[in-house]
Amino acid sequence: MRSDAHCGVRRRDPPSDPDRIAELAVRVAAAAGQELLDRWGTAREVRTKSSETDPVSEADLASESAIRSLVGGVRPDDTVVGEEMPTASGSSGWTWIVDPLDGTVNYLRGLPQWAVSVAVAFGESPTIGIVHMPALGLSYRAVRGDGAFCNGRRLRGSSSTVLARAIVGTGFCYLRDARVGQAEALARLIGSIGDVRISGSAAVDLCAAAEGRLDAYCETGLAPYDYAAGALVAAEAGLDVVLPHENSGGWLVAAPPALSASLQEAVRRTNPAEDRRRPTVSRGNVTAPN
Repeated sequence: MRSDAHCGVRRRDPPSDPDRIAELAVRVAAAAGQELLDRWGTAREVRTKSSETDPVSEADLASESAIRSLVGGVRPDDTVVGEEMPTASGSSGWTWIVDPLDGTVNYLRGLPQWAVSVAVAFGESPTIGIVHMPALGLSYRAVRGDGAFCNGRRLRGSSSTVLARAIVGTGFCYLRDARVGQAEALARLIGSIGDVRISGSAAVDLCAAAEGRLDAYCETGLAPYDYAAGALVAAEAGLDVVLPHENSGGWLVAAPPALSASLQEAVRRTNPAEDRRRPTVSRGNVTAPN
């Protein structure tokens, strides 16, 4: 993990107890998850965003409304950045970065791989990451420096050391032209790894990597609310995490230390025109959006 001096940012000590805020984040994610479960199977798409395959459902909006109501009721001076609604600015220095339903297509199709993603940052990097998967009965929690847990069980990432045998998670964005580029990159990557899995949710895949069910994860085209919580969970489980803004190719890469350099190099080779300089590896240094 980078020090504040290395980042060029001097941060004051958080004015609040991160453990207390983490408990609130757990309650917030659970409440949002219950909103989603109550509507699962009946929720309807209300509009699309970036493309005709990028839906927003009634459930997305209900989940984010629940999150904002709970956070605002307890911590009205915090900033809240969400996927579906405008940013609510605050003055406390704490920022909530939320995806109320990561995996909307899965949710609408009755597939269980979807999650509520809640990260809370003080200054530049998230301090707390909660990924709640109600349909799977899984809840992941990470507090910076205290490790990562699933349902109270401490997580350790994969111990794999051979990239050619690694099972790597990835995904595709909603824009058709971008998906074509991602598919071409994956075709170049697949020969360097063991196999690939796609769940349809970045948060789900990052937690699978944190748990060692995937050996690693990499994807382009992600927004901070897609990965903020899951990246911290992965980092606190011992994975090396390279964030999109740290990598000139815009990839997020999460891998055990033994695979990190080789996977980063394989990812860079997917774009021959890409700058070949090695990016800085930082465990969980997830930047809060402005």
